[in-house]
Amino acid sequence: MRELLRTNDPTVIAFATALLEGEGIDVFVLDANTSVLEGSIGILPRRMMVADRDHFVASAVLRDNEIDIA
Repeated sequence: MRELLRTNDPTVIAFATALLEGEGIDVFVLDANTSVLEGSIGILPRRMMVADRDHFVASAVLRDNEIDIA
């Protein structure tokens, strides 16, 4: 697995997940529960991971939709 995106903005994670799942790319979000526990102050970013084989295509999908990637 490779990190594709790191952000504090849950709307970016939701949008990126919808885009990638629409392309048939499996997504795994790390640190979602930890960032909820910290009390919504936004200091712990969530990380979006994809399989190594999907990273290139996933990066292109996000760039095409103007989402900054890691």
